[in-house]
Amino acid sequence: MTTVPASGVKRARVLLVDDHALVRRGLADLVGDEPDLEVCGEAADAAEALARVAELCPDVVVVDLSLKTGHGLDLIKRLRARDDGPKVLVLSMHDEALFAERALRAGALGYVNKQEAPAKVVEALRQVLAGKVYLSGTMTERLLKRAAGGAETGGRLPSETLSDRELTVFDMIGQGLATREIAERLHLSIKTVETYREHIKAKLGLKNSAELGRHAAQWVLENS
Repeated sequence: MTTVPASGVKRARVLLVDDHALVRRGLADLVGDEPDLEVCGEAADAAEALARVAELCPDVVVVDLSLKTGHGLDLIKRLRARDDGPKVLVLSMHDEALFAERALRAGALGYVNKQEAPAKVVEALRQVLAGKVYLSGTMTERLLKRAAGGAETGGRLPSETLSDRELTVFDMIGQGLATREIAERLHLSIKTVETYREHIKAKLGLKNSAELGRHAAQWVLENS
């Protein structure tokens, strides 16, 4: 659904999902300056985002991966599962090399790092609205090499061995969240989160919880 203002120009409806009000305000100002785009609503977490999508029927949702509750990858999957699901663009502080491919597999059409220039965000929005994939040139080349069988098998970051859910838990551990907090944010039991922690330690060859915490904190620091 699009809106046609008095000028006759169709404006695509954009929903902003980010747990920082200042970020949403900046994005709203950026989008509002464009004649073909308008912000139809905002949300701070996954549950609120799903409610806004049902209520407002946006054309595209701009999603951060780190949310107040839930996680962006889970939200993207739930949006894709909707019959009338909107297109999704990820705008995140996290390294594109680690999360972009996961975001695309989840159902997003584009990925932009928050450090990019504002013009890149607008460009990405228009490309995603047109049904095209938007990634940086570096990431596009990486995926093309992998598709052509030219990707290197060595030198992968340890976190690339984790599943989406394991990487989400790993990310939250690195942010300093305790097991109970992670369980509450992801709507999981404490036992389930503890199981994920054990899987992560096994996959990354970490000996104990202290080593897991240090490793996760360093990873978050390097990719934020």
